[in-house]
Amino acid sequence: MKDLDITEVARRSGVPASTLRFYEEKGLIASIGRRGLRRLFEPGVLERLALIALGRAAGFSLDEIALMFAPDGLPRIDRRMLEAKAEELDRTIRELSAMRDGLRHAAACPAPSHMECPTFRRIVRDAASGAMGARRKRAFQSLE
Repeated sequence: MKDLDITEVARRSGVPASTLRFYEEKGLIASIGRRGLRRLFEPGVLERLALIALGRAAGFSLDEIALMFAPDGLPRIDRRMLEAKAEELDRTIRELSAMRDGLRHAAACPAPSHMECPTFRRIVRDAASGAMGARRKRAFQSLE
């Protein structure tokens, strides 16, 4: 396959040209030259962009993703880092599942008033103590 200009890489990968330029500034991808004013990339950049997209979807920061590539550009993925992220995702899933279950309970609660429901009152106590906010804050931080 021949070298691809930035427009073709953007089209094939679904990554906007502005993001490709940003990734190049961050050292995540590298152009190999120019054709006129357009950057040129080796075809392998598409696989690298797919790996970057996978890392982003899993919640890794761009700096963490950068560490997953060796200086020669080949993947060098730290398995301990993957395990730590999987544990973090498990915690987030548990916390969000508890939040979902609480919301479903509150929506279907047969008590005349939510404040008469012991389960709802526990949810309110957890929220007031910061337990739910801390969970939510950690969940959103992991998405950044």
